[in-house]
Amino acid sequence: MTQKPNPLSSIKVNGPIPAHLARSVIEETLRSAILDGRLPCGIALRQQDLADLFGVSRMPVREALRQLEAQALLNVVAHKGAVVAPLIQGDAAETYALRILLESEALRMSVPLLEIADLEQAARYIDELETEHDYSEIGRLNRLFHMSLYSKAPNKRLLKLVEDGLNEEERFLRFNLEAMGLGKLSQEDHRAMLHAAQERDVDSSVKLLVHHLNRGVEVITRYLASPEAQSRKLSK
Repeated sequence: MTQKPNPLSSIKVNGPIPAHLARSVIEETLRSAILDGRLPCGIALRQQDLADLFGVSRMPVREALRQLEAQALLNVVAHKGAVVAPLIQGDAAETYALRILLESEALRMSVPLLEIADLEQAARYIDELETEHDYSEIGRLNRLFHMSLYSKAPNKRLLKLVEDGLNEEERFLRFNLEAMGLGKLSQEDHRAMLHAAQERDVDSSVKLLVHHLNRGVEVITRYLASPEAQSRKLSK
């Protein structure tokens, strides 16, 4: 009987990890593996297996898993422990409805406080998105662009919830963007949002964001209902 490959075998650990860095190294290593698909959705991550892999006690592993759960990358499931969270599926409309509420408020609070350096950084992310062809990198740059516009919102708990939603979208885009055929579509929206923020036009910024996210949910919902998406889901 053929054994299933162990997903943890894709994770390489270079030498002993200093005790004071253990939690952060484990968290970042697992986060990267989840985002790039080496640790697929539904895989259970056992604390002892991870402790053996990284050559540490279970304590920093437990702390790292808690951080990843807080980032919505892991779910704690009865009798299975920490499980890699699913990508956006049939609840895309609900997911984006919540994002619209949270991100609109974050943008409303942030725009008046944005500095020139923040706006210049947002513009650089757009420029990079225009020329980037790696779908994993497109997902990352999209997240960074949005967070650059929300970054000055003083409510840190709100920002945490916003970033969790963007992390979820980044994972989805990494695995589905090519099949969806989005590519350059979103850059006009991004440039319009940035221009409104540069003009300190809060109402226009929020309206443009809502339009942008609504367009996103329409495309994703249509894609998830397509035969291609269904076949990709079955093949996993």
